[in-house]
Amino acid sequence: MTKSSHINLASIVQSFARAQPDREALRFEGGAVVPDVTRSYGQLWRHGQALARGLRQRGVGPGSVVALLMANHAEFVELMVAATLLRAVLVPIDPRTKGEKLAFMLVNAKATGLVVADYALQQAEGLAETGAALDWIVALATNEGPDRSRWRADVEDYAALPSEGDDFPVPQDNGDEVMQIMHTSGTTGEPKGIVLTHRRFCDTAEAALRAFGYRPDDRLYSGLSLTHANALQVTLAPALLGGLPVVFSRRFTRSRLWAITRRYRCTTFTLLGGMTTTLYAEPPLADDADNPVRFVVSAGMPAAIWEKFENRFGVQVLEFYGSAEGGLAVKPIGQGPVGSIGRLAAQFKHRIVDDAGADVPRGTPGELWIGHADGSPYQVAYVGNPEASARKGAGGWLHMGDVVREDADGWLFFEYRQGGGLRRNGDFIATAYVEKAIAESGLVRDVFVYGVPSSSGAPGEKDVVAAVVPLHAATMNVQALFRCCRAALEPNFVPSFIQVLPEIPKTASEKPLERNLVEALASSPHSVHVEEGLGKTAAGEVA
Repeated sequence: MTKSSHINLASIVQSFARAQPDREALRFEGGAVVPDVTRSYGQLWRHGQALARGLRQRGVGPGSVVALLMANHAEFVELMVAATLLRAVLVPIDPRTKGEKLAFMLVNAKATGLVVADYALQQAEGLAETGAALDWIVALATNEGPDRSRWRADVEDYAALPSEGDDFPVPQDNGDEVMQIMHTSGTTGEPKGIVLTHRRFCDTAEAALRAFGYRPDDRLYSGLSLTHANALQVTLAPALLGGLPVVFSRRFTRSRLWAITRRYRCTTFTLLGGMTTTLYAEPPLADDADNPVRFVVSAGMPAAIWEKFENRFGVQVLEFYGSAEGGLAVKPIGQGPVGSIGRLAAQFKHRIVDDAGADVPRGTPGELWIGHADGSPYQVAYVGNPEASARKGAGGWLHMGDVVREDADGWLFFEYRQGGGLRRNGDFIATAYVEKAIAESGLVRDVFVYGVPSSSGAPGEKDVVAAVVPLHAATMNVQALFRCCRAALEPNFVPSFIQVLPEIPKTASEKPLERNLVEALASSPHSVHVEEGLGKTAAGEVA
């Protein structure tokens, strides 16, 4: 990993706060809901110090674990600064998380305190009964949740935390200490708490700043949640390290994205997987290419729409591949074949192996393993889960769990997630082509294609399901959508079922929650449609 000159986030903020205190750091745009909130480096430093003093009064110190339940706010980043100064561990959690899943994350991380936005206070109700006992809860008033008078008596006001006292020094020796515990989405089981150290945060910031080609005049944008590694490490970390202004939205919004980039003159933003198709599915407008965006940092740009996306919106695509656990591959702008996820960064080496762990020939798909180029073993830590940690880093390699292939020139291509390949009648279905056909139909505003066990019962076979959000629900013609698919796709790619929904459920990283969609096939059969004339299968049979 590229080494940073800083050991932690507080060091980065302090360096700018001393040299250029008024330099713009962050803007959190509020849309039509709340006013924008801005922070300079000087403000980040002062507010982080004040918050550290307040949390210290609550007993927070070295090794303390503090959970954070809120969307993107300036206070989110200030809490990151404060936790660093106190040598405490932060556990950021998507504010939509509730019930047993929230309790699991708090217990798994051994959190003893919670900072929560007022609109997520309801999620904190009843936690004691789940075993997630907290010593204290502090709520941030945002005017989007219940009035202060309706808060529980044991909930403290963020604004009332003590703030007087001396500044805390920046730790100089905590690079290998835990900075954050970031839980996976848990789409296939219980979430795993990924341990992120201060050193890795800073080194990743340095690597991203270089690999993505950010320039001093760039202004970054993200609508992804800071509770996810992409917004944290691909956008926030390099922006703060490079002194680049960055704009965040409370959440991703496809309808306002281009307007946001125009208003704030943002030159680059990030997209993940299905977000690209969602944008592409929006009805074309005459001014689509009239925007200041220089390039899009994408993870999962479908080859089927790559060049059309660039041409329509007047942007270039920089594709990258990585995970919260590590690894980085980059396909620079204008280099390599369309559809590639790039080549591994210089600090890494890789293997592509079969099920037995033997290397496969170039061109043959296999699981991607990533290691350090210097030969040092790759270590992965999931808090409270040594078995999963050992599996992920077995043999000193990071086992990505993704099936890829490598061409003769060393460019990597993503095939599918292990266990997630969609095979129908013996053929693997490239879901991107199905999603492209549906997105170009003009009938939907969002689409996600996935597979369920085949109603024929054939082992390993799956039926194709297209979950869609109609452009106009009242006049949605599902059979017309089937006809569009028939006209654009080979027969094996045409969906077996079209699932019509008001919204596609997604994680904080805008990843569709496939498990929820599968459950809805059985629980909401009225939303599931088959092509007329091909026979009807009950939704329960495919769930």
